[in-house]
Parts: sequence; C-alpha cells; structure tokens
Amino acid sequence: MTPIRRERRTLIRTSARGLVAITASAAAVAGMFVAGAAAHAAAPLQVTTVAGGLTIPWGAVVAPDGTVLTGERAGRFVAVRPGGQRVNVNADLSKIFEVNEAGLMGLALDPRFSDNRRVYSCQAEYTVPGAFAVPEPLAGAPIPAPQTGQTTRVVSWRVSADWTRMLRERTLLSGIPVNSSGSRAGCGLAVTADSIWVGTGDSGIPSVAQDRKSLGGKVLHIGLDGRPAPGNPDPRSPVYSLGHRNVQGVAVAPGSGRVYGIEQGTSRDDELNLIVAGGNYGYRPDRTPLIYDESVPMTDAVRVPGAIGPVWSSGAPTIATPGLAFLPDSGWGPYSGGLVVTALKGQRLVFLKLSEDGRRVVSKTEALENAHGRLRGAAVAPDGSLVLTTSDGDGSDRILRVRWAG
Repeated sequence: MTPIRRERRTLIRTSARGLVAITASAAAVAGMFVAGAAAHAAAPLQVTTVAGGLTIPWGAVVAPDGTVLTGERAGRFVAVRPGGQRVNVNADLSKIFEVNEAGLMGLALDPRFSDNRRVYSCQAEYTVPGAFAVPEPLAGAPIPAPQTGQTTRVVSWRVSADWTRMLRERTLLSGIPVNSSGSRAGCGLAVTADSIWVGTGDSGIPSVAQDRKSLGGKVLHIGLDGRPAPGNPDPRSPVYSLGHRNVQGVAVAPGSGRVYGIEQGTSRDDELNLIVAGGNYGYRPDRTPLIYDESVPMTDAVRVPGAIGPVWSSGAPTIATPGLAFLPDSGWGPYSGGLVVTALKGQRLVFLKLSEDGRRVVSKTEALENAHGRLRGAAVAPDGSLVLTTSDGDGSDRILRVRWAG
C-alpha cells in the first residue's frame, strides 16, 4: 500500500468517527447549558492533517497565500507551505519561559500582512538571569509561586518572504503577570486594522483578576504601537475589562466589531463573554488574601455587584476552552457566520450561533468529540476552512484542516 492510500484510508476512518461522535452528542447536549438553544443535525465535517510530529502547537494563523504558521509552546515557530513543505522558522526565542501553561502562546496575523509581513505573538519570557520555576500550588493552598523574573509580552515579528526567518521587531506590551509555576498564564490575541486585543490569565494570584492596576485576568486593548487604544476606560491603561480567570482566546466579529473572549472555568463554567468597555465579569477568588479559592462562581454577582454574565457557559464539568474563531458567512451550513470553540479536556468543537444582538446563543452543536485528541488553536484560512492545532503533548500533535462537507 502506498503512503497516499494509507493517508486516505485514515482520513475516511477518522471522518466517519467524527460523524458518529457528532450524531451521538448533538441530541444529548443541545440546550443542556444554554436555555432555549436549539440543536442542529449532525455536522458533516471533513478533517485532514496538514502537519504532524509537533509538541503542543498553541496558536495558529493562516497567511493570504495559504501558509499555516504555528508556534510550539516550548519556543519554536513552524510554517507549512501550501504545497505541504514544512519549514522550521529561524527566530530568537531564547528567552521563552516554558512552564506548565506558560510559553509561546497566542498568534495573530496583521490584516496588512501581504504588505508588511507582520505577525504578533503572546509569549512568556525570562526578564532576569537565574529566574526559576516552582511546582504549581494545590488548589486552595496558599500561593507559594511568586514572580521570580518572568513576564508575558506581546511581540511583533517580521517574516521573511520564504518563511525561513522571523525577525523580532519590538515588544509592544510587557508586564502581563506570570508566576513561577506558569499557572493560569494563557494569552490570546486578535488584531484589527488599528488595534490589538489581548486576553490574559490571572496567574493564580488571588487579587489579580479584580486589580485594575494588574494586566492579569483582563482583556486588554492596545494600538498597533503598543499604547492604550482610544476608548479604553482609563486612557492611560491598556485594561479594557476585568474579572476574568483565564482568557485564552479573543475574536472580533466581522461587520459588527463586537469583541468576544473565551475563558477556562474552575470546576465548572468555561465562559464565552461579550466584552464591553469597563465591564467586570465577576471572577473574584480572593476570599482571603493568601488563598486562591476556586470554589467561587466564575461570575460572582454577590461579591461583585454588576458583574456581567456570559453569553454561553459550559456548565459542569468544564471542557477547557482555549480557542475561538468566527466562521465565514457562507460555506458552513447552519453555522455560517457563527462561532467555533475548541476544547482541550472535552476534546471537541462547539459550534455556536448567536442572536442578532450577539448577546445569547440560539443554537449549539458539538462535533468531533474524542476523535482527534485535545483541540487548542483555531484560525480561519482564506479559503474558508478551519485550521486547528491539537495539544496532547506527546510529540504527535498535529495541525488539522476542517471543512464543512454538507
């Protein structure tokens, strides 16, 4: 049997498995977590492998020419050209702080990439020699993981025409907290024509999510020059919203410009939030100053008056939701123009169709459950397909391409 035939057989078997998973789950879960949300029939998806042999590829972007770029959490950029050629991109990632959740994380492509070849990354880095990591604290225990000389930064890069090199241009934003355990360090990016949206984790420190002076547990908004964007609640600060636990994905709705963040919950309630200026989304784990209390609600309306509730939440248990993308207006059947969310622990995709005002979910379908492992990054390619990264961490992670086959 030739290698091509072997790959084709695997694709058919994998796709069939995915269809079975969708059929079984759609009826069972529809409306379970979102009151009034309707279910659609099984989503006919086609899944192919773009590249394999990776280790925790986190973010992913797709260039106008179809080249897929991803970054492995430990500190390596990998590009896959339209013909399938894989390129290990030469870039200076020598300062990457890779511990637990921290490392090379979210990626975003400049809307004018064809002209400026610019890519943005969110990455945890050592800031002083001799910085060290410590084990992540047990839930509910006093926090023994201080800052020991590391921070998370938003960085701009220039990519060479042949994709063999990325030159670091500048640090646009620094000071996003990450403690020495790498806990709750997720960082997601979305870029528009004139600004950058950054979702951050609260670094496992009790007071951070509600601290307006901290950049952790927030959605941040900066200009392309790194300065606070116009319209921020405090014109001197990049903080746009607060009260978040771990925002690993941010997406801007085409047309309306609405901003959404996807964040991972505690033991329950991963959340999709519609982000508004100055909004407090109610996460407050500081019942005592030194205890990170994850028994609190994700949206604590009692201890955080006026807390904004989610557009969608997973309920219990969580499925661990890191990736978020808006689908094209056509080519995706009933979910055209909707949202897709990836799940690590839940090992699935969640398709959400929003109401006209964007404040509630009107239909939901789960797909590919347990078919392709832990799903992390999500990006829409110029041809309308969905590009995903898997995150099993065993050296066999992949970049996948998903198409609607209905």
